[in-house]
Amino acid sequence: MLLTQKYSFFICAMVNRIDLKIVILWFQKYTMKILVTGAAGFIGSHTAERLQNLGHDVLGLDNFNDHYSLKLKNLNAKGLIEKGVSVLKKDLRDSNFAENITKDIDYIFHFAAQPGISQSSTFEDYFENNIIATKNVIDFALQCKDLKLFVNIGTSSIYGLEATFPEDKAPKPASHYGVTKLAAEQLVLQKSREKQMNACSLRLYSVIGPRERPEKMYTKLIDLGLKGEAFPLFEGSDKHLRSFTYVDDIVDGVVSVIENESKVNGEIINLGTEVEHTTKEGIEAVEHVLGTSIKLNIIPKRPGDQSRTKANIDKAKRLLNYNPQTTLLDAVKKQVEWYKANF
Repeated sequence: MLLTQKYSFFICAMVNRIDLKIVILWFQKYTMKILVTGAAGFIGSHTAERLQNLGHDVLGLDNFNDHYSLKLKNLNAKGLIEKGVSVLKKDLRDSNFAENITKDIDYIFHFAAQPGISQSSTFEDYFENNIIATKNVIDFALQCKDLKLFVNIGTSSIYGLEATFPEDKAPKPASHYGVTKLAAEQLVLQKSREKQMNACSLRLYSVIGPRERPEKMYTKLIDLGLKGEAFPLFEGSDKHLRSFTYVDDIVDGVVSVIENESKVNGEIINLGTEVEHTTKEGIEAVEHVLGTSIKLNIIPKRPGDQSRTKANIDKAKRLLNYNPQTTLLDAVKKQVEWYKANF
């Protein structure tokens, strides 16, 4: 691990009386200054934590809106702050969000977005949080003279109702979420094409694990299963196929772009597991871990919901040696442990 290497080097330097200037230069070379947007969210918080553990200097931004539980966002932020990550409340829709933020940034990981397919979210919500906010972060990035790479966090929803394709497949998004995330992705990649900055986009597949949002499938299943209440299941969705991917496996791929900017610049890269499971199998995994049956309440279909996602990760394997390993059952066990410990 980079952190272990850094401290080992420091100890060696002290023992062997290596010039302090050399030590400082070494630390500066391997310690990156990294900005993570959406840092109080699910995957953003895991990524910020991993980057900090790797020895980097991490600044997290989040607007702490009430789209979902502020209790969860504050819990995530508290954990990051305790580990040394700086977390600031900033609304990326504000073109002046970057006032008083250092431009001495090496990498930007842009997670912040209006997430998921929600009937309670308006088109304006998706437009402002996914397109306008991304444009503002890009404008900030262009002022960071030492920026090595802008990493946009995309989604398999960009592909459309089925997401089983390689990255060169023409996108057919079927929701406001997918449409606006595609637009955000293209805004970022435009700057790479114009050679104004290095940039890539990572399309993530069905991420699960600790800190998952309350309205998402596994957190809701665990919560309602423990309470003995019925889980609202969209009609026919028990047969939907998903690449349920454990969050740590996703973060492995996300952080692997560091120092690989020459390989990933201008690229779209899928991240997820190649293993498919039905929603029914996901429900059964939670029942197995909880040791109880979960009642189901069948509700009308949700417009724009994907029928199948299966991550095609050939490019990620080739460019990043990406190799997700966590099984669905192990992922569910870890998520249940986290939920019981915190809620």
